[in-house]
Amino acid sequence: MAEEKRVIHDEQQTIEIDLRQPGVAAFWAWVWPGAGHLYQRRYAKGLLFMIAILSTWFFGLFLGEGRVVYASFKQPMPRWHYICQLGVGLPALPAIVQNRRVSGSPPKEPLFGGWMAPPQQPVVLDMEDELGYWHKTLNYRFEMGTLYTMVAGLLNILAIYDAYAGPLIIAHDGKRRKDEKANGDKRTGDHRPDEKPSPGVPPGESAADTSAQK
Repeated sequence: MAEEKRVIHDEQQTIEIDLRQPGVAAFWAWVWPGAGHLYQRRYAKGLLFMIAILSTWFFGLFLGEGRVVYASFKQPMPRWHYICQLGVGLPALPAIVQNRRVSGSPPKEPLFGGWMAPPQQPVVLDMEDELGYWHKTLNYRFEMGTLYTMVAGLLNILAIYDAYAGPLIIAHDGKRRKDEKANGDKRTGDHRPDEKPSPGVPPGESAADTSAQK
């Protein structure tokens, strides 16, 4: 596979970014946050993503005592939040392993003391099942932990895109803005926007100019 470079032209400088193989970089960026950028030798951004995303992820996971990340799509309480959480890659995959163990035939005990394992079935609305017990004991920490882990997964989706397509740089065309402003001043003359022209004075001319012509 050929390596790819992205060239960004600005009015002051040209920036060349070596994306190497964008597909491979995007894959590694999903497996482990920041790994794709390290593969591209974009070390500063890779370390930034790794620290920011993983710290957010593990903070939420520990806040919810390992109960806020699990893979289960059974009714009546499917865990759709896991789709966002899975964006963080490898750290979210143990939830799939736990789901396979407890949902197999015959079912097995979850690993790691039940961390990232789905609640015991059945889950019944308005009853004291295991999921209801988690909500009761963790209180607001269950929702906050869920939120933090979802945000971490969504942030890593943006990091994956950055590894695949490169950074989005908006070049500011200062010269064009100055020209537009100068042309606008010529069209409006010396009048301020809130200044009314004198009677009998053509637009774009001052009263002094009109008197001189007379």
